[in-house]
Order: sequence, then C-alpha cells, then structure tokens
Amino acid sequence: MINNVLIVLATFIAMECVAWLAHKYIMHGFGWFLHQDHHQKEITSFFEKNDYFFLIFAIPAMICMFFGFQTEFNFLFWIGSGITVYGFAYFLIHDIFIHQRFKIFRNADSFYLKAIRRAHKMHHKHLGKHDGESFGMLWVPLKYFIEALKAK
Repeated sequence: MINNVLIVLATFIAMECVAWLAHKYIMHGFGWFLHQDHHQKEITSFFEKNDYFFLIFAIPAMICMFFGFQTEFNFLFWIGSGITVYGFAYFLIHDIFIHQRFKIFRNADSFYLKAIRRAHKMHHKHLGKHDGESFGMLWVPLKYFIEALKAK
C-alpha cells in the first residue's frame, strides 16, 4: 500500500518536470501551432487548440492504467494514477485558478497561489513562441515567491 502511494507521489513530482520540459520545448517549439491560441489576448471561444494537450498527456496515463490493471494493479496502474492526479491538479490550478475558465477560486490569499499566478502572468506577457519564462505550473522561480511574500 505505501509503495503504491509513493509511486503516485513520485510520478506526480516527475510530472511537474515533464510538464515544464513539454511546455518549453514542445508547446513553445514544434507544438506551437496548438499552443499559440493560449497566448492570444482575446478569448474567442471556451475551448482552445491548446486543450488538445490534455488528451496528449492523458493517453500515457490511460495506457499505464490499462496495462497496470491487467495484472491486479501493478506499478503501471499507480504511475497512470500519478499522471492523472497531476492532470487534475493542473486543471484546478491552470484552467480554473489562473485562467478563470470557471469563476471560482478568485480571491485566494495564499502567497503560494499568488506566486504561481504572477509567474504565469509573466509567462503570458510574451505573446510569441520565443523569449518565454516561467514554464512550470506548481514550482515557479523563487523571485515570484519573494514578490508574493513582500506583497502580504
């Protein structure tokens, strides 16, 4: 049991690294054609082409869970679970809290959440593919945490 929890936790942490690398080198690289609309100032629709990345990241989770379930919940199932939990956290933080796709969590007063929101705002000040910053979601550069603490 504890091993399964550790696998889920380790996968969740690893996914922050995977998400950072994918954001910097895929979304702001050859996948820009899907991510570009996410950097537009004007929202034209509730859904964006960028939302396809949800499916791209969900596929490995589903594959791991499927094959992990075939042999009574082996380690692949727990890896897939960790990817899924990260995806849910990403949805809550990125889509709901930061971009307010659903109008909840607007008045969060946590310095941690303020740092994440500020870092993401700095990321979006760059409308183009290049010269970006702050590609992470849950862990952002220290300067944003310091700014958030000073603002309190």
